[in-house]
Amino acid sequence: MSIHDSIKETVTSNPIVLFMKGTGQFPMCGFSGRAIQILKACNAEKVVTVNVLDDPEIRQGIKDYSNWPTIPQLYINGEFVGGCDIMIEMFQNGELQPLVTKANESLKAS
Repeated sequence: MSIHDSIKETVTSNPIVLFMKGTGQFPMCGFSGRAIQILKACNAEKVVTVNVLDDPEIRQGIKDYSNWPTIPQLYINGEFVGGCDIMIEMFQNGELQPLVTKANESLKAS
């Protein structure tokens, strides 16, 4: 399976996926830590995190997959949402919470 196919499989088979530096319990950069805090504040029930520091192929592959140059990267229900700055903006204006709620509901339905 190619890196692109592997990433696609991950983002389409999990309601909330965060490609980040480190893990949800131990973020390895401030942006990744902030992204986790935002998801917690949105009451995200199950966030699949992918530590891009574990695999250089994934680290570059996710940038190519999304055509987005930075990490972290958030995917909800298979769709690319954005990086940390976009997450902050969407959280502050109330746009992120409904997406997370919908992802939580899809998790319960499965």
